[in-house]
Amino acid sequence: MPRPILATIHLGALRHNLAAARERARGARVWAVVKANAYGHGIARVFDALRGADGFALLDLAEAQLLRELGWRGPILLLEGVFEPRDLELCSRLSLWHAVHTDAQIDWLGQHKTQAPHHVFLLMNSGMNRLGFAPGRYRGAWARLNALAQVDEITLMTHFSDADGARGIAHQVAAFEAVTRDLPGGRSLSNSAALLRHAHDAAVRADWVRPGIMVYGSAPDFPEHDLQHWGLQPGMTLAARVIGVQQLQAGDSVGYGSTFIAERPMVVGTVACGYADGYPRHAATGTPVLVDGARSRTLGRVSMDMLAVDLTALPGAGLGSEVTLWGRAASGAVLAVEEVAAAAGTIGYELLCALAPRVPVLVQD
Repeated sequence: MPRPILATIHLGALRHNLAAARERARGARVWAVVKANAYGHGIARVFDALRGADGFALLDLAEAQLLRELGWRGPILLLEGVFEPRDLELCSRLSLWHAVHTDAQIDWLGQHKTQAPHHVFLLMNSGMNRLGFAPGRYRGAWARLNALAQVDEITLMTHFSDADGARGIAHQVAAFEAVTRDLPGGRSLSNSAALLRHAHDAAVRADWVRPGIMVYGSAPDFPEHDLQHWGLQPGMTLAARVIGVQQLQAGDSVGYGSTFIAERPMVVGTVACGYADGYPRHAATGTPVLVDGARSRTLGRVSMDMLAVDLTALPGAGLGSEVTLWGRAASGAVLAVEEVAAAAGTIGYELLCALAPRVPVLVQD
């Protein structure tokens, strides 16, 4: 039989989460952000669930081409724009919209020969300090683009650095509005956190919202809020089974490096999942799991192909028991990916994107 580990993609949950994003958007158009192969879920797998979006946003030209091959005829946005002049040829052929955040990209557009003018999203660096034109240079970049015959429409865009935290977004909204107030064109500001926490403000919703992680059923502002608070459902479950059971006595150790030492008699289950499957090696003792739907914890160091869980308080658990690493157990109990990630010192995004190719995937409607 195959090794007992399985990732399940829940299409119904993705549809539910997309509908939640649309409800919060209150009439703004919705990008489904599918970068990084749909946050590890697989673009081809999730396409039918997310085709109710108004457009797809991503980074990679090959992923954009895949969406066209899947039959999508609506907008596709390249969030980082093009990386060299010849990329514009594929943008023309595939009718891709693309971000502009550097002078070089404007230069390339000015040299590009095309029969169909481009729709571009002009990115302002309103405080993230990652990509985009600083506020003092933004109107000049807009004027350059507006003068090009190769450009048909300019949408104004920025990205929030602290929408999920205490600092908030007011300082970036103010910077954006001060520069763009009298410029024509649509606007796009909100990521998942802004859409969940700040969508009461019409200026924040604007014309396009860009939900990413919320579509996949993870709360971007955990631990302040969890997915149940936001009415989201997990889009991916990673589950495996217990393939061995060990009886420990006080003083016995578990795993490489003997990082866990039993203080009393214990029952330990060995699970067919490790860091080569995408589970974080740095997840320490105490990282939560569900065993047959009941909460338990990991013990010791995660190995390449296995990890250990505590079965001591679960007398019905043993060989063959289902272990939910994140997502929804067969019992209906939910272990949010962001809770697992927090225990491992990272974020849910990383765990979802790190799902290894060797893990079999079931797509469930």
